[in-house]
Amino acid sequence: MFGQLHDLDLHLLRLFVTVVEAGGFSAAQGALGLSQPSISQHMARLETRLGYRLCNRGKSGFQLTAKGEALLKATRELLDNIEAFRNQANGVAGRLLGEVRIGISEALDNSVSLRLAQAIGRFRQRDESVRLELVSATPAEMERLLLQQRLDLAIGYFSGSHGAFSYRALFSETQSLYCASGHPLFARTEVSLDELQQTDRVEHPYRFLKSAEALTSGVCSARSEQVEGALTFILSGRHIGYLPQHFAAAWVERGLLRALNPSLDFEAPFMLARHRAQVPSDAQQAFEDDLLAEFG
Repeated sequence: MFGQLHDLDLHLLRLFVTVVEAGGFSAAQGALGLSQPSISQHMARLETRLGYRLCNRGKSGFQLTAKGEALLKATRELLDNIEAFRNQANGVAGRLLGEVRIGISEALDNSVSLRLAQAIGRFRQRDESVRLELVSATPAEMERLLLQQRLDLAIGYFSGSHGAFSYRALFSETQSLYCASGHPLFARTEVSLDELQQTDRVEHPYRFLKSAEALTSGVCSARSEQVEGALTFILSGRHIGYLPQHFAAAWVERGLLRALNPSLDFEAPFMLARHRAQVPSDAQQAFEDDLLAEFG
């Protein structure tokens, strides 16, 4: 009987099926390209491996034994499964599989969201069966998830100095200093830098670390890492603070916000970050390539 199934066993089993389908040793010579004595030797070897007789051959002709009939059925099932496996394996060879988890910053500009959507569309045109996940989070949260390898890629305004990550520049957004309609500075046409530095400002504990933020005030009784939180403080009329221009535009149009000093505007760089120690899968690398192609 078979212990482990070897290539030789598969060869003998295929020969056995061919002999049966041909109707005997003599009839199978042409299909196998072997002489009758050679076929007989191969069949004898298979029977020796199995430990039982597969067929009777003599004056009455070629006829399978009961065990030969059972083996024929099992062999056909085996060969069908092998072929199905081969087809599936070949199909998988060029297909992207798995999942890609992408962290994205909050309050992205519509043009950025569109380019991200186009990168997803580009990726979906590939031969793939991949689960994509988008996670909106703060920069600190995205870095934590990257360190835990719970994110594969992250798009945000990172400091760019974390040694565990590699960074690729994607785009930048313009940040302006704003106050709300209820603030004492709202009606002022000119405000000096000294006055602004003495005005209570919303502190960003992480977002602009080592960036080009122009105003550094010692008066900060409000703190928020989220854009929405900073907006709420500013709308209270008691604080000034930086907001992305695209995010503040609707409030400016309604007359509820105004930019205080264009000379204090600055560009906040957005980067694509990944964990250096995490070897990207084929799917993750392909999605990164599509992202860079859209933002490049």
